[in-house]
Amino acid sequence: MSQASIPAQFWRGGTSKALVFRECDLPTDPAARDAIFLGAMGSPDDNGRQLNGMGGGMSSLSKVCILGPSSHPDADVDYTFVQVPVGAGAVDYSSNCGNMSSAMGPAALDLGMVPPPQGNEAVVRIHNTNTGKVIVARFPADGGRFDPRGDFRIDGVSGSGSAVRLEFLAPGGAKTGRLLPTGRAVDMLTLADGTNCAASCIDAANPCVFVDAATLGKTGLELPDALEGDAAFLHRIEQIRQAASVAMGLTPDLGAAAAGQSLPKVAMVSAAADGAVLSGALLAAADHSIAIRMMSMGRPHRAVPVTGAICLAVAARLPGTIPAMIAGATPGALVVGHPSGTLTVDADVTSDTDKVTARSGTVYRTARKLFAGEVWHC
Repeated sequence: MSQASIPAQFWRGGTSKALVFRECDLPTDPAARDAIFLGAMGSPDDNGRQLNGMGGGMSSLSKVCILGPSSHPDADVDYTFVQVPVGAGAVDYSSNCGNMSSAMGPAALDLGMVPPPQGNEAVVRIHNTNTGKVIVARFPADGGRFDPRGDFRIDGVSGSGSAVRLEFLAPGGAKTGRLLPTGRAVDMLTLADGTNCAASCIDAANPCVFVDAATLGKTGLELPDALEGDAAFLHRIEQIRQAASVAMGLTPDLGAAAAGQSLPKVAMVSAAADGAVLSGALLAAADHSIAIRMMSMGRPHRAVPVTGAICLAVAARLPGTIPAMIAGATPGALVVGHPSGTLTVDADVTSDTDKVTARSGTVYRTARKLFAGEVWHC
């Protein structure tokens, strides 16, 4: 079959990049859509580089976003996130990407899907169809257009830009319907090899499972390359992810859990300590509240997904969870130490005698449009 093209934009959102499509430009048949996404990104690629497409050879650079008219009464646009595998595997619609969420308000404005703001700030309410949750994006505007210029910096991205404030409303129960899917702050998971592991299973923004790094024989300061070279670690943390998937009710059994690598996100957390980041700089213990090393599609993430950081911040506000015990009574926002530096995130969690509620989670990112035109696929 000859090549075909389709209108698209290419955006960076936070520490991720994605092709952005308007829903009206895509075929309605799901199989036809998936074929376009795979062809455009250059997947599957046994070499792991996606040189035959727009992908960058890692999960954070192999993403697609779809924008369309809102189906939610309290939102301006619908946004569907699509994780495209680098190698073999199915196109995945099961979770949201918080980093790319930061580009969706600016992209919707750029595409004329929301009216231009009257002042110098735009506010776009985004309905993420993957989770059914609403995200409020606030960002600067100039002449009715997104203004990416600014001096706000995020670790993992060179240069600076304008801050995009993302407020995830009522993030609890994004996939399972419950903030604590198992009903407990800590579970003792039984793994496929018969061993046990203590973990906190939390569903906020995206379902995540948190494990103390010491439980895995790690300091929590290891960088991604070191973790990726540790086959025993990767095997054990995948077993934890699968066991948590079943315990949280995301999948009925371990076989089904193994088939879907996207959820739950799995991470090891540790107390703040002095350690090196990917740039070679020192991240001091005094400069963060808690350290995290998170997996993404079976590989160590080079930063931390925004939804993972939101979930971590919520977990740190829930008494008895592993993140809460490690972070302690942290006043104000939580500064999360990750392989590329830090990310500041906050969560509003309330509790009464019989219920704990996550009212919101907030984070700041930057975004930039990289190109607009047509993308070609086979």
